[in-house]
Amino acid sequence: MLMITAKGSFDDMRQGFLSGSDDYMVKPVNVNEMVLRVGALLRRAQILNEHKIVIGSTEFDYDAMTVTTDKESLVLPKKQFLLLYKLAASPGRTFTKQQLMDEVWGYETEADPHTIEVHIGRIRERFKDNPDFEIVTMRGIGYKVVKK
Repeated sequence: MLMITAKGSFDDMRQGFLSGSDDYMVKPVNVNEMVLRVGALLRRAQILNEHKIVIGSTEFDYDAMTVTTDKESLVLPKKQFLLLYKLAASPGRTFTKQQLMDEVWGYETEADPHTIEVHIGRIRERFKDNPDFEIVTMRGIGYKVVKK
């Protein structure tokens, strides 16, 4: 989702991203820039539809629920895989704990938000030596995958 608004303060932008926007533009909009941004959003959407994500030499296969590196192919517990796949599908994008809970556990879940922290810790431990990506904590906001 591309949010186009007249609100240009950092707090407005932050709120836009936290509400689920994938990109944010402030009016007046440069049409050429908007075309580039829409193209980038479409490329990312295509990645999600293909059900495979590649970061460096690491491949995330949604259909097989596996993460494959140069050394091995790992089958993760379902929730860990879904959480990692969500983050890896949009490298650099920060997801709030609530967004991740809603996406992976569902809107009606009664799971404790601390569950996210536990799963992230387990994923980090499994991929601590991975040369392609890491999960970064955005203090007070959530998590994101960044390419190394």
